[in-house]
Amino acid sequence: MRDCIPPVERLVITLWYLATGQSLASLHFAFLIGKSTASMVVRETCVAIWDVLHPAVMAQPQREDWLQIADIFLQSCNFPNCVSAIDGKHIRVKKPIRSGSQFFNYKKYFSFVLFAVCDANYCFRYIDVGSYGSSSDSAVLGHSAFGQMLNNNELDLPGNTTLPGTTYPAMPFVFVGDEAFALGEHLMRPYFIRGLSIARRVFNYRLTRARRVVECAFGILANKWSFLHSPIHLKLETAISAVKAACVLHNFVRVRDGFNFEDSLSHSLESPNPSGVRGTRHGAAVRDHFTAYFYHHMGRYHGNWKPSKFMLIYILLMKRLFKY
Repeated sequence: MRDCIPPVERLVITLWYLATGQSLASLHFAFLIGKSTASMVVRETCVAIWDVLHPAVMAQPQREDWLQIADIFLQSCNFPNCVSAIDGKHIRVKKPIRSGSQFFNYKKYFSFVLFAVCDANYCFRYIDVGSYGSSSDSAVLGHSAFGQMLNNNELDLPGNTTLPGTTYPAMPFVFVGDEAFALGEHLMRPYFIRGLSIARRVFNYRLTRARRVVECAFGILANKWSFLHSPIHLKLETAISAVKAACVLHNFVRVRDGFNFEDSLSHSLESPNPSGVRGTRHGAAVRDHFTAYFYHHMGRYHGNWKPSKFMLIYILLMKRLFKY
């Protein structure tokens, strides 16, 4: 019998596939292995990468970790008490066998959803991979383990604390997301765009500054691991394992590459279809407190953050338009 493929070659084959997105036929000619063997190697190696790296680079944050993340969000995005940004993205795949329309999304192609919780350093703190492409962000969050822990207060978040420069009231630590998520005590979403006052516009701007980090993280992920730029022609289970392996490799590379660079990145992964969701009254009260804080003078500029020229022009135009 011929010799087995050594672990080093298995790792090289898998990293080559994730980094280039080439087909299994290309791996067949490049490494002189069968197509079915290449598929098996990619599947088994991705599972091994996830099992080894997940506890090391994507462990569940503790209370001290959440506080450190919130400090970085305050310094880089000028949003206090923010512990992470959340979002979901579609991953293109070929139609899974006997799946009907479950994976057929509103963009008219087949996909599954990558839901991610991202810190201010563009590292994933939690991911949920494999939900139906027809599902909304809010539904994916509700069915995920992270969503259940968030609803049951099992994330070990720090206790309520006052915002910088204030003495009352004590505000909870929150995650930020887009319009697809339901408003809650620990989950902030922007106001509806119609009929916004200046204070609510300022809140939406601050929230967008904090929420963009997850969009940038998806951009870094897709540009580093190019197999995400095109439909994944693997079995559904193998495709899910490949995406999970890419996410932990993303964290592994981010920790060793450093965080200081221009973060004006874009991504090519499509967002799930946003749908109207109801929020809680307590969540609306928390959002109103943040809005009042941002609109007040003490909450406008904090730490090392300085407004951009575009933001200064925007503020001047709003003052002129609303005679503020």
